Amino acid sequence: MNEVLVENLGGSFPASSRFTLDAVVVGGGVIGLAIGRALALAGREVMVLEAEPITGSIVSSRNSEVIHAGLYYPTGSLKAKLCVDGKHKLYAYCEERGIAHRRCGKLVVAANEAELAYLEKLRKQAIANNVDDCVLLDGDTVQRMEPNLVAAAALLSPSTGIVDSHGLMAAYVADIESHGGSVVTHSPVLGGRLEGDRVLLSIGGRDPIEIEAALVVNSAGLDAWVVSRNIEGLDTTTIPERHLAKGSYFALTGRAPSQRLIYPVPEPGGLGVHLTLDLAGQARFGPDVEWTETIDYEVDPRRAEKFYAAIRRYWPDLRDDALQPAYSGVRPKVAGPSGGAGDFIIQGPRETGHHGYLALYGIESPGLTSSLAIAEEVRRLALPDRAAELEKS
Repeated sequence: MNEVLVENLGGSFPASSRFTLDAVVVGGGVIGLAIGRALALAGREVMVLEAEPITGSIVSSRNSEVIHAGLYYPTGSLKAKLCVDGKHKLYAYCEERGIAHRRCGKLVVAANEAELAYLEKLRKQAIANNVDDCVLLDGDTVQRMEPNLVAAAALLSPSTGIVDSHGLMAAYVADIESHGGSVVTHSPVLGGRLEGDRVLLSIGGRDPIEIEAALVVNSAGLDAWVVSRNIEGLDTTTIPERHLAKGSYFALTGRAPSQRLIYPVPEPGGLGVHLTLDLAGQARFGPDVEWTETIDYEVDPRRAEKFYAAIRRYWPDLRDDALQPAYSGVRPKVAGPSGGAGDFIIQGPRETGHHGYLALYGIESPGLTSSLAIAEEVRRLALPDRAAELEKS
């Protein structure tokens, strides 16, 4: 690869003005790594560039680590299709690679009779999305399953689970490297331009260089908009609006009240303050939704007041002072507070106007669940001839 010197998760380049590469993925989060893996497995010489010192340290490590079933998303949307497909791929991949995960299930709880209609609507939505294992439960059944909960009814989603996201990303990196690709950190993309059928990128960091590539996939998460705006020659009307939704999490001191994930009826911009579990059984609550124009990860302890009120709708015995600030994340969204949930945006060459440039925007939840399916979609768009070959084989 042009004698590029790469140290695992801390790469560096020899001094030179420009390198010519086959394929570059901008962004080393779970999506960028999955895409790099898919391109490497398809035989492309690929390099994943990550601006931060380590991979997956922004959006990919500031979430609930939930494997979503695919209940909520509008039928026919990319979120619905790629979540359901990605869920099956992810469980199989975790089993194959020995990545820690657990199919613990989830209860979507109705706190009162007025919310029962939502559960029935959600069950029908799940069936339309090819999630046919959900079961409506009455309040007595819920309490027998989870004695600490109080609910008028619940929808059980058996295929919801949790995963070690860092173990997953490490496996993606290993696959990239074992198929001739590389992952280079400390490598922010400062700008670039479209040159004929190639894309030229200016890379900062410890050893600034220029990279000329036949294929560039912008999967930079929160910075995807910035990367695209700094590419000369790209039609800026192809870049959607960016909205930021901050979500804070609070950890529970003491034993978890349930064996399953617990979700209330969703709120605008998110799925409500839900109870999730890590693989050690520790409970945490969140995220809430705080629309913002800036990125910061401080958790305001005062937000706990609303958490207590929301959680006690389904777990009334939550003790005072049982919640401690844990962490927060910022979700990149293409729709604002009044714009609905928004969908993933995956732009192939037809949408970007350049056959060597692809861009992804608004890859929020269920991005982790969908990562392998998103990567396959990008591979299909980037390598249509290869996709046709695989379909024939």
